Amino acid sequence: MLNLVVVVDRSWKGEIANRLERVGRYHASRTILCAVEPGRTAIDARVVMSYEEPPGDGVGVILEQVEIDLGEVHLANLESVIDPIRAAEIPTMIWCPHGHSEAISSLLPITDVILLDSDIEPEPTVALERAAELLESVYVVDLAWLRTTPWRERLAATFDPPVRRELLWQIGVIAARHQATSTASAALLAGWLASRLNWEPTCLEPHARGELRGVAHAGDRDVEVQLDSSDQLVPGLTGVTVAVPDGWSLALDRASGGLCARRRSEDGTESTWKVLGASRGEGGILGEGVRQALLRDPTYGPALSCARAFCPVPS
Repeated sequence: MLNLVVVVDRSWKGEIANRLERVGRYHASRTILCAVEPGRTAIDARVVMSYEEPPGDGVGVILEQVEIDLGEVHLANLESVIDPIRAAEIPTMIWCPHGHSEAISSLLPITDVILLDSDIEPEPTVALERAAELLESVYVVDLAWLRTTPWRERLAATFDPPVRRELLWQIGVIAARHQATSTASAALLAGWLASRLNWEPTCLEPHARGELRGVAHAGDRDVEVQLDSSDQLVPGLTGVTVAVPDGWSLALDRASGGLCARRRSEDGTESTWKVLGASRGEGGILGEGVRQALLRDPTYGPALSCARAFCPVPS
């Protein structure tokens, strides 16, 4: 039960529509797709309603899709176009994958949730600051944050047994490996650990090959923080390593069919296994983003605050 308002460049409308088709069962009940065409002065629209008959005695689902062709001149007053055609009694989420800040500003008064992707912005510091600014007014669902979910789940599960719980407070190194344009995802993962373990983050320093190095203060000791880029094609993380000074470490890396986990014990014993089904893929990430519009994740805000502290100010 959701209004999803999507504002896109008209030349990319087909690609965005295909992505929305792949969200599976998380389709919004009413999707309003606004295609922005430079120089256009007139507004055209079409509406499609579809009904899916379920097998057996299940309840059918009606989906409504509105497509609006408009120009850049209409963005500053887009609220007056969208407000009459949204279902006012259900939440409204907006997604502007190609920027269009004028549209966001106009729609903010009628918006409950903003869907964004901090990995798209070339400067991760700028992207995270924008997310923090929006979070003061509405609930933010960040696809860069959702890309870290499988990694956060596996790390949390690793330290869930009571026998390993004490290792959390001994972590001395966190290394996140990421696709070259996904520094925001890596910073959010490091920020999540920092916020949950009460570390005090400091600004990381740029090094060769897009690496960021620095520390977080954990009481009277320092935790080494490393964010390294890789040649992975898809957005998100490629690997994560956490280690403690006595030799225990855990490394998770992308592999066919899931994640490859490698653990080294304090006595030097090493073990390797496969974590199946760890990645949702980009289609699954977007579907989860739509689903999150009806949920609330209390850990994103604190992780975002720490991630901003880790990211250096762009030169």
